[in-house]
Amino acid sequence: MNDTDIIRVLWQVINDRIAHPPPQSYVCDILGHRKGIDKALEKVGEETTEFILAMKNDAYDRKVSEAADLVFHLLLALRAGDVELDDVLAELSGRRR
Repeated sequence: MNDTDIIRVLWQVINDRIAHPPPQSYVCDILGHRKGIDKALEKVGEETTEFILAMKNDAYDRKVSEAADLVFHLLLALRAGDVELDDVLAELSGRRR
């Protein structure tokens, strides 16, 4: 598997968890929360703050960990907002010069 394929794999896992909710699924807890999309957006905000703080410090492992958390929660928010990953990737691709 290519390193960049992990984004698509995570996207598939998120969609699979929604289609077939396992017990005690973090994905289902966030996406099925009573707050609706607001819960996913809160997590993006929280993870963004943690990422910013990590980037201002010297702990490389923490920077990597918080970046991964932010990307994951961004995927959850996209799913909560019914935005397709392929559309986001196409937009990014279209911006390449």
